[in-house]
Amino acid sequence: MNPSFQRMYAIFNKDLKDVSKNLYVSSTFLLPLFYAWLFARGQEDAVALLPMIANLTFATVGAFLQAAVIAEEREKGTLRGLMLSPASIGEILTGKSMLSLLGSVLVLFLCVNLLGGVPSIPGVAWAGFALILVFYLALGTLIGLMSKSLLEASIFILPVIMILGMGSLFTSLIADAEWLAVVEILPNLQFEKLFQASGNAEVLSSLAWIAGWTVVTIALTVWWYQKRTVDE
Repeated sequence: MNPSFQRMYAIFNKDLKDVSKNLYVSSTFLLPLFYAWLFARGQEDAVALLPMIANLTFATVGAFLQAAVIAEEREKGTLRGLMLSPASIGEILTGKSMLSLLGSVLVLFLCVNLLGGVPSIPGVAWAGFALILVFYLALGTLIGLMSKSLLEASIFILPVIMILGMGSLFTSLIADAEWLAVVEILPNLQFEKLFQASGNAEVLSSLAWIAGWTVVTIALTVWWYQKRTVDE
């Protein structure tokens, strides 16, 4: 087995064992499933809610789980040792992201089945799923690195879940607000626009916004990781 893959797998395996013992963290898997089940029972066109459910899944499972496993490492004092290990920054961050990635994909798959399928969107728009998931994983990593404990990470992640994960529930309440145009550039709303796009120009515009948010978040995460390596 490739040594690089071995190191990433070891990190993933450790995170899997830690999360399986922590019911508080693992219970976040249930939130998007509950909402998908609830919407599937209450609306005829539940499939149209997939973008919102995807955002909620990536925020609660992707971002929060990612933040939790990293913050817990820091709380236990093992993050510093991991940073100074032979594993590279790419191997560490990839290994740390594997559980959140697989968990997000699994929960989203179950949500899709609860909602009754997927809506019809342009083929290129499916790239938005990959981009937005990477964004949430990078954001979760950044929050985890900024947090001193699992409790702190849980507090920091709340605005992410409310604004990015469930933000579309509140946009109708502020539809007439003058500053709504600024809010609409947020990656979660740009992701939802992919499902409403009427042409390739709109799809590419939304993908560009999501890609921009993703690149900036990854850059901030790498910078903070390197800063943390020096500080701790």
